[in-house]
Amino acid sequence: MFKQIRIFIAIIILTIVAGFIAIPDSVPIKFSYKDTNIEREFIKPEINFNFFGKQINPKWQLKKGLDIQGGMQVVLQADMSEIDELDRVLAIESAQEIILRRVDLFGINEPVVQTSINGDEYRIIVELAGVSDSAQALELVGQTAQLDFRLQNQEKANDPEATQSALFFFGSFEETGLTGKQLKRSSVQFDPQTNEPVISLEFDSEGTKLFADITKEHEGEVLAIFLDGFPVTTPVIQTPILNGIAQLSGGFDVESAKQLNIQLSAGALPVPIRVLEQRTIGASLGQESVEDSVRAGVVGILLVMLFMTLYYGVRGILASFALLVYTALTFAVYKVMGVTVTLPGVAGLLLSVGMAVDANILIFERMKEELRAGKQFEHALELGFGRSWDSIKDANLATIMTSLVLINPLNLNFLNTSGLVRGFGITLLIGVLISLFTGVVVTRNFLRLFLKK
Repeated sequence: MFKQIRIFIAIIILTIVAGFIAIPDSVPIKFSYKDTNIEREFIKPEINFNFFGKQINPKWQLKKGLDIQGGMQVVLQADMSEIDELDRVLAIESAQEIILRRVDLFGINEPVVQTSINGDEYRIIVELAGVSDSAQALELVGQTAQLDFRLQNQEKANDPEATQSALFFFGSFEETGLTGKQLKRSSVQFDPQTNEPVISLEFDSEGTKLFADITKEHEGEVLAIFLDGFPVTTPVIQTPILNGIAQLSGGFDVESAKQLNIQLSAGALPVPIRVLEQRTIGASLGQESVEDSVRAGVVGILLVMLFMTLYYGVRGILASFALLVYTALTFAVYKVMGVTVTLPGVAGLLLSVGMAVDANILIFERMKEELRAGKQFEHALELGFGRSWDSIKDANLATIMTSLVLINPLNLNFLNTSGLVRGFGITLLIGVLISLFTGVVVTRNFLRLFLKK
């Protein structure tokens, strides 16, 4: 009994926290009193406190996709005529990485940047939710990456302001004239002595001479590599390099080495790009439609709860409370994980709500069978959960596998790469996992604690 009470208290605390995260920052409240229309607004309290010297002030916002929020879609054509055929895939991936990095730094929520390769056609499709200024969009995505090597000025670097301000820190580096135009290629290799991944840089004849002069005259100094005006790595010149082949090391793992290689390749293999198509996408669901959809979802959940209550009685009431826990947890996870809500995502959410109820129905029907077989209530309760678990597990495992295929986390070329389809898969996967928790753990604890016969 005490164990069940502890679990119940933990569920209540978890639900309160999730509910606080899930509710909007402000909720308008309208009502009439004595022929007077009164409007008020509920403002959610802000979390702001100091934890061991670190200021904690989380901002949880529900991100909206392009189809709900509206924005810009830009299709870019990459000119591969000057790029070696073996390097074209890496070149288009590098351009994709740089564009994604630019829009991330600009602060655009959940941009979708996809590559499309069809024969000799290499394209990049960019979707920017919330951006309506076409000039702003083209400024972000319509430029070739600019890679250059800069030496750190020691006098500026030792300035106290340089250690406190990013602007002064960037200003402590001075251009050397060595740019991505002189960098032939960048590749990931492995150090034969340590077997750790390293980045190999190879310069052309002009770059070899310039790089040799820099490394001879500035041994022991920092030679940073800047991409679009931001440093991506700040290595120290260990020894003069005269053959035009340099090596970057520093405790990389394979993933970080690949990521840095893509960024450097964007400058080593500059791909001229031109805007093939641009268009402003209006929100297919306006604010009023979104509110209507939310109301429809609430009505749907209430109808499901009503059905469960009328058909299963007290057990249905307890399952309905578990469904409320599910709803709070789901929206809290959306906000904390930064899940972008799109129309397909809403469909995935509604589908997972049905699956959350489906688990309870399987459990309750199995309990009925055990009770009809003459089992005591407590025994029938445990058998109902235990013997229905196989069916619940198999059904949800199949849905989880389907969700992973839709999400395509490994970016396999023969599977889906659409951002909208992935959004559907992500919301469906989150919903199934949470429904397993609420359908089995939460409902089971409620029944054990409150239902005795």
